[in-house]
Amino acid sequence: MSTANESTRRNQAKSKDKKRKQEQLNGHAKANAKSKKKSGKAKLTAKTADLYDLYERSVQDPESEVKLLDRTFKKLVGRRPLSLREDFCGTGLLCATWVKSHADRTATGVDLDTDVLESGRTRHIAPLGDDASRVTLLQEDVRARRPERFDIVCAYNFSYWIFTTRTEMVKYFQAACEAVKEDGFFALDAYGGTEAMEAREEHRKVQGGFTYVWDQATFNPIDHYAQNYIHFHFKDGTKLNKAFSYAWRFWSLPEIHELLLEAGFKDVSVLWDIADDDEDSDYRPRKVVENQPSWVCYLIARK
Repeated sequence: MSTANESTRRNQAKSKDKKRKQEQLNGHAKANAKSKKKSGKAKLTAKTADLYDLYERSVQDPESEVKLLDRTFKKLVGRRPLSLREDFCGTGLLCATWVKSHADRTATGVDLDTDVLESGRTRHIAPLGDDASRVTLLQEDVRARRPERFDIVCAYNFSYWIFTTRTEMVKYFQAACEAVKEDGFFALDAYGGTEAMEAREEHRKVQGGFTYVWDQATFNPIDHYAQNYIHFHFKDGTKLNKAFSYAWRFWSLPEIHELLLEAGFKDVSVLWDIADDDEDSDYRPRKVVENQPSWVCYLIARK
């Protein structure tokens, strides 16, 4: 979940990307609900819900992210990427999805939070069986220097925004740059738009019996400090308020671009969603786009 205490996270606004993600999650949610009904288990409530499961079902789409990383790497480098390091990995769902996508792939996830890592080991890594040996989850600072080098290092769900000064951010980007192989890249996401700097709430129903609430509680235009929360509301009226808390600096794309170059990367490109269909997404390199009420994009930094 994507704060200092939990690495994740992604629904900042009503983007095309989220609509696509929701459709892909529906099948799992329906099957899960059907299974619970047959087995006589209690309905999903604030008391019975697994917090990290709620987050994953509301926010994450690891299959699509693996496909985007694979396609982008093959286009830029000309070969299949095999090694991935996911910073702020949370439960390691992306790591598990990565190794399942190809028999030769390995993944390393890095996060500080003990509980979220243990949840991931139990729910995502152990079920891999023999393939679990290809996933390593580390409880440490993402800025720690290690000898391993990776085809791809990624920091998703705006997790790196916990670094609120240029000095802190450059140090992290330098560590990421060092960890990337010479022909590899560093992948990040970012969000923005005209609604991104407003105090507002977004409610979205997730099939399976709950509502996801993204709460942009405060935003200071002077220093771009933002305090955001994720809440979960259930059909029985119970709630998990402030289930996840995000206190970070809202970084602009030009700032991120400049800091990546300052950290040692030589080229930075932005992948923008160009799909005409609101139910789909298609991220492609762009240099000039029209602003929107809300958007999510990816940045690819190469050495």
